[in-house]
Amino acid sequence: MSKGITSKNEDYSQWYNDIVMKADLAEHSSVKGCMVIKPYGYSIWEKIQAVLDKKFKDTGHSNAYFPLFIPKSYFSKEASHVEGFATECAVVTHYRLKNDGNGNIIVDETAKLEEELIVRPTSETIIWNTYRGWIQSYRDLPLLINQWANVVRWEMRTRLFLRTTEFLWQEGHTAHATAQEAVEETEKMLDVYADFAETWMAMPVVKGVKTPNERFAGALDTYCIEALMQDGKALQAGTSHFLGQNFAKAFDVKFTNKEGKIEHVWASSWGVSTRLMGALIMAHSDDAGLVLPPKLAPIQVVIVPIHKNEEDLKNISSFVDELTAKLKSLGVSVKYDDREAQRPGFKFAEYELKGVPIRLAIGGRDMENGTVELARRDTREKQTVAQEGLDIFIVQLLDEIQANIYNKALQFRDEHTTEANSYDELKELLDGKAGFVSAHWDGTPETEQKIKEETKATIRCIPLNNKQEDGVCIYSGKPSKQRVLFARAY
Repeated sequence: MSKGITSKNEDYSQWYNDIVMKADLAEHSSVKGCMVIKPYGYSIWEKIQAVLDKKFKDTGHSNAYFPLFIPKSYFSKEASHVEGFATECAVVTHYRLKNDGNGNIIVDETAKLEEELIVRPTSETIIWNTYRGWIQSYRDLPLLINQWANVVRWEMRTRLFLRTTEFLWQEGHTAHATAQEAVEETEKMLDVYADFAETWMAMPVVKGVKTPNERFAGALDTYCIEALMQDGKALQAGTSHFLGQNFAKAFDVKFTNKEGKIEHVWASSWGVSTRLMGALIMAHSDDAGLVLPPKLAPIQVVIVPIHKNEEDLKNISSFVDELTAKLKSLGVSVKYDDREAQRPGFKFAEYELKGVPIRLAIGGRDMENGTVELARRDTREKQTVAQEGLDIFIVQLLDEIQANIYNKALQFRDEHTTEANSYDELKELLDGKAGFVSAHWDGTPETEQKIKEETKATIRCIPLNNKQEDGVCIYSGKPSKQRVLFARAY
């Protein structure tokens, strides 16, 4: 099997595309800017979805589903929200096609909608319009709802998983009686995302707050988790927004409090998307293909028989059946690839490309010796392991691989997080070393915008629990009390 993967040091963008396509994760659709997520890619997304869905339910949230179409008038009710999404909206104007008599299908101009519909880029407006009918009293609060859905944002430049016109995501929308409760919810969900990224994706993240320039349109505060990819660019892996009463006021969502007074509710929203698939690829993979953390790998162990005759295969298969049963009872996903049409070498390359954490090869001699050959995907090391107690060994090794992948990513991030004390130093680091650059900023949107225009780097976040230190802004020379993280980003 020819991998044909471009080296990431040679062309990172092409390396990424090669892995997405050759590992059978996704492909470009005939609809410009959209993608087809293939079964193997979707099985990884399903694992991401299952873990997060359980976390949401464990923290008291329920799933619901809201319409794909949003009346255009809803967007005009929250000024900063419509301004933030106006350039990305797909608009439905008609509801019927017809044949023009010459064999051409055209829009039926008599079937024009009275009010144009927006294909949802996000659901705050349709959801808050709905909440008006659900909330009357403090007894109806908190309202903790999540939606798994697709959204459309008309993108000019797209990249599989990272930025597509249509993508899959979840969006939480909650309503609360007090500002404090809404802020606590916002922070709680940020912690959920950070724990998922680090514990399941094996991807270290920085928790922080966005600057006003980078906030979600309509939010009072946007919290985020930022990760560092292997090319030194940052990727926003999840956001959680404190919306204040903006949407409640826009859609007149009020409740009677315990004292009998009528107030507007307080809100949060939060979401992650199939962009996490891109993060997973770019944080860990290598020139041989995908590297998956065991906790998110659809196949954690693949077993390949190497046999000379039917008798060999029968003995190997008997052992594998017993081992598979033991591993499955321990929660390990296993695939036994006894396809006759493909040679072992082809299979080895295929599963290496697909990032399967552990590969076992078993031949006739292994059966005589009571051993197997085990290959780790994370280090690409091979070892001979006893068949006795192999199930327990594998479970422990999967945990070791998960930790190793995380620690490797953490070491990379630490080595590529550097302090800059001048503007020239910032530019030098961005162009040379890349990664996160920790530097003083005067807190003004004007300075932030100038740095962005001149360097293409943004303030990724103001880290939570940031240490306070006196300094001067690298750009303006004005006083500063803390450092922020700059980086070029996806």
